[in-house]
Amino acid sequence: MNGGVVDRERVRTANRLVVKVGSSSLTTPQGMIDGDRVDALVDVLAAQRNAGRQIVLVSSGAIAAGLGPLGLTARPRDLATQQAAASVGQGVLVARYTSSFARYGLRVGQVLLTADDMMRRSHHRNAQRALAKLLDLGIVPVVNENDTVATDEIRFGDNDRLAALVAHLIHADALILLSDVDALYDGDPRRPGARRIPEVRGPEDLVGVELGKSGRVGTGGMITKVQAARIATGAGVPVVLTAAAYAAQALSGADVGTYFHPQGRHPGTRLLWLAHATTGRGRLWLDAGAVEAIVTHRKSLLPAGVTAVEGDFSAGDPVDLCGPHGETVARGLVNYDAAEIPELLGRSTRELAATLGPEYERELVHRDDIVILEPLTGA
Repeated sequence: MNGGVVDRERVRTANRLVVKVGSSSLTTPQGMIDGDRVDALVDVLAAQRNAGRQIVLVSSGAIAAGLGPLGLTARPRDLATQQAAASVGQGVLVARYTSSFARYGLRVGQVLLTADDMMRRSHHRNAQRALAKLLDLGIVPVVNENDTVATDEIRFGDNDRLAALVAHLIHADALILLSDVDALYDGDPRRPGARRIPEVRGPEDLVGVELGKSGRVGTGGMITKVQAARIATGAGVPVVLTAAAYAAQALSGADVGTYFHPQGRHPGTRLLWLAHATTGRGRLWLDAGAVEAIVTHRKSLLPAGVTAVEGDFSAGDPVDLCGPHGETVARGLVNYDAAEIPELLGRSTRELAATLGPEYERELVHRDDIVILEPLTGA
C-alpha cells in the first residue's frame, strides 16, 4: 500500500487536471439544475484554479437540465428528444457555471465535442489547440458531448469515456471522476458487507467485482467509470473515483474513493483513439490462426485468415475483428471497401495479385492500424 501513498502525491501535486462530474451530482430528482450543488463544486474547483492549477471540467447534466423546462419526468430514450433536451439544457447548465465561477473572478468557456472530433486527426488536433489556449488564457473549459448534433453512430455514450480521452488529449496529470457513489465497491454499496476497493493496480484487482449500470438521469454507471479509468491509466494518467462531496479531498491527494494506478505503457494517440473513440463500422470474422497471428504475434490481417464480412463500410473505416465465436478481439482500419472483400476471402495476397492485379497484393488491415481490445474484467 505504500506505493498507493506515493502515487497519490502525484494527484496532490498535479498541475493540470480533468475533473468529470455526473448528472446525478448536479440535478434535483425532478431533473432541474441544483444551484447549491453547482456552487459547492465550483467552490472547490475555483480554489484549485486560483491556487495556480489548470482545471478542465467535463460536465454532464445538459440533457438532465432540459427535462424540467420541457416538462419531462425521465430521461428520453429516443435520440431526437434527447437532442431537444440537450439544446435547452446546455444553455441552462453553462449559464449556471458562468455565474458561479464569476463569484471568484473566473471565466468559463464551453467546449462541445463529438466522437467524430476525436476520430479525425485534424479535428482532435484542433480540439487540443483550443483547450490548450483556453487554459493559457486562464479560462476554465467546460466540456460536454455535443448531444444536440451527435448521432448514434458517433456518440461517446457517456462523459466518463469523454473525460478520459480529454485527459489524454491535453496531457493531464490526473483525472478525477466525481459521482454519487464515494468509491468502487466489490458489490452494490447499498448491500450490507460491500467492501470499498481503495486502489486498483491492474485488471486482477477487478476480478469478481460487480459493476452496476446507469442511474436515473445519467447514461453511465460504475462500469463506464471503470472503463474510463482503464483508458486514462493506460495512457499514464492516474485516476481517482469518488463522490462529488469529496472533491476537495480527492484533489488534495487524500485517501478517499478509489485510486487507479497509471500503467507503465503509454500508447500513441492514434491507437488510443482507435480503441476508445471509434465504433466499428462493420465486422471481419477471423479463423483461429488469424486471431493468434494478430493478438499474439501482432501481425497484419491477410485475406486468407478471414472467413466472413459484415457491414457496409469504406476503405479507411474502423472495423471490428472477431474471433470464430463472435468475440471482438481487435479493431483496425480496413484497406478495402466492404463490397470488395467477399472475393478476397481465404485467398493469399500473392494469388490475388496474380488474378486481380498488383493493387490487391496488400493486407486487409495493416498491423500498424490494429489495436487489441482487452475485455473489461469484472461481472
